[in-house]
Amino acid sequence: MKKTDWPIRWDLLLRYRLIETIALWEGRLTTNHICHSFGIGRQQASKDINTYLRELAPNNLIYDRHLKGYVPAPNYKPRVTRGHVSEYQDLLASQQNLSSTFEALEVGLPDNTVVYGPNRVIAPETMRAAVTATRHGRQLRASYASLSRPEAVEGILEPHTLVCTGNNWHLRAWCDSNREFRDFALSRFHDTPTALRVKAKHTGQQDDDWNRKVTMAISPDSRLTEAQQKIIALDYGMRHGYLEVNARAALAPYVLSQLGITLDNHHPDPLVQQLELTNPDQLGFGSKRERALKAVAGLS
Repeated sequence: MKKTDWPIRWDLLLRYRLIETIALWEGRLTTNHICHSFGIGRQQASKDINTYLRELAPNNLIYDRHLKGYVPAPNYKPRVTRGHVSEYQDLLASQQNLSSTFEALEVGLPDNTVVYGPNRVIAPETMRAAVTATRHGRQLRASYASLSRPEAVEGILEPHTLVCTGNNWHLRAWCDSNREFRDFALSRFHDTPTALRVKAKHTGQQDDDWNRKVTMAISPDSRLTEAQQKIIALDYGMRHGYLEVNARAALAPYVLSQLGITLDNHHPDPLVQQLELTNPDQLGFGSKRERALKAVAGLS
């Protein structure tokens, strides 16, 4: 491909993608987002935004003087992104993992691909409200439905953290109705939640299961043969036949779910199960065990 065959330089394209992703999913874009992400000056960042609006997507963003930043226009249409929540997820994940960048750029790596399964559908407006409430420590008025309670019920949440569990996002939040911290899948908010001006009374520091760390001992399924167990041990780099996985207690069930481990029973086929948790009693779920299981299963 000739240099002139591609209309946008790669460095500009990445900055334009950041512009769209931040504006769409957070609802407010500033030059600081570009400056901090790419190590460029404020003047260059401002030029990038203006060039994006002039040459690529006229009228896609509107400057909000009250918010002191750009917000998506009512007729916003993504031009260099797909408008999928997974792009926001990748943006956050790229701070710790460069695989998403390597997939997008031709940097001379061997042929590679990243496998993506279907994601839960989350409206940008829902994510914006969740981001605003979480970032600024505000209450969130939301109508929420679950499999165990299909009829949506409106209530007040006080979120402290956005959590991505692979193909889904949820809020770790204080539930005013139940008077405890719970998990709320963003895909199950009905209508658009509202980030209130009221400051949250409960923070992550008060969330015991969030602050409590647990160590999960993961071993090959004991029903496998010794030779099969050695293969599984090598897969995960186990030493002495087990692997220690540290996590927040509130997130431990999700970690186990990603490993194909459930807290209540084994899969009947050990070749499917492959792994098992050898210290379930040390996780300290107690009476919250059933609720932890329901949260992972999407019932709560």
